[in-house]
Amino acid sequence: MPKATPEARLREDDDMMQSHDFGFGTQIRKSPFFDATVRWGAQGFSVYNHMYIPRDFGDPEQNFWNLVTDAILCDVAVERQVEITGPDAAIFTQMLTCRDLSTMAVGQCKYVLITNAEGGILNDPILLKLGQNHFWLSLADSDILLWAQGVAVHSGLDVSIREPDVSPLQLQGPKSGDIMQALFGDEIMDLRYYWFIETELDGIPLIVSRTGWSSELGYEIYLRDSSFGDSLWERIMAVGMPMGLKPGHTSSIRRIEGGMLSYHADADIHTNPFELGLDRLVNLDMEAEFIGKFALQRIRDNGVARKQVGLIIDGDPMTGPNTAFWTVNHEGEAVGKVTSAVYSPRLRKNIALAMVAVEAAELGTDLIVVTHSGETTATVVERPFFDPRKQLAASSAAVPLQVNG
Repeated sequence: MPKATPEARLREDDDMMQSHDFGFGTQIRKSPFFDATVRWGAQGFSVYNHMYIPRDFGDPEQNFWNLVTDAILCDVAVERQVEITGPDAAIFTQMLTCRDLSTMAVGQCKYVLITNAEGGILNDPILLKLGQNHFWLSLADSDILLWAQGVAVHSGLDVSIREPDVSPLQLQGPKSGDIMQALFGDEIMDLRYYWFIETELDGIPLIVSRTGWSSELGYEIYLRDSSFGDSLWERIMAVGMPMGLKPGHTSSIRRIEGGMLSYHADADIHTNPFELGLDRLVNLDMEAEFIGKFALQRIRDNGVARKQVGLIIDGDPMTGPNTAFWTVNHEGEAVGKVTSAVYSPRLRKNIALAMVAVEAAELGTDLIVVTHSGETTATVVERPFFDPRKQLAASSAAVPLQVNG
């Protein structure tokens, strides 16, 4: 029997992984980079926005160190885009978010919250302004395409809402700037934090932004034609590997260190911006109306009953992130829950984000956390846990940058 070629073995291994390890069926979509990530060592996937996302390239602690010392390339095509166009696109986009967009420039990105009529958070996307009436919402994990299309039906506004053929990659880490400079030339170093440019690489149409879900220096590369997925991944890896680039996945360790939210974990439809300390994203004094404005005014005036806090959890290092919401007790009463927790090898501490009653939210408060292995003590601390001013994400060796996300 002839010996199988490496390519044939790869296809066989890929088929086995799809049937045994993934097994979600054809209703879960694959990104344009899926095959490349399998070739480059992806060992496990989860589902986000009805798509596979790589979540395992081996040791998650090594993935963290790759990110914070060198650079990693991540398939985040699951960050689907909702494209809003038409004569009333600017008015409609403002209707969706509580953040004031009146001064937003073409080429700028903003971190925004999508709220419902009760002030609950439906999504916390990055908004990109491609034209005066042309926007993308780069989504967290929820169906804002359907929400936006539903809102448009009875809005009386002339807008078109669709999901374009756009799939992002994230190139993150302290060496990402050098890699981008090698790929795109010196001009890319002038790109400011939370701004983007339209460009191409070897004829591949792209948008490149100075954003990312890592709290490190980084870029998001939005592929605008899925047929180039394999070519784009291989091109970036070929240029970046001599500089230390590794394939990787978004790091739970680093995002919790940075206090970054994960939708469905740290926020959901029942969470409002004031509970998360995101008052800066709520502009209630602007003239424009948006969904949830009156509810958020009432919440602001009445105050909140709970707040998100940072916790240091005592005990042995956790072996992975929490997979359940752990109860938080104070003076014998349940006062909240841990939403995200992990061991930080850099800080050498178990760190967590938690939602607790306001009376238990003061810095220095001692709490009890009921983990999967029993009760342990914890203390309320400042968040983010590392680089609170996001100087790493906004840094550049070439030019000083404005932090305006």
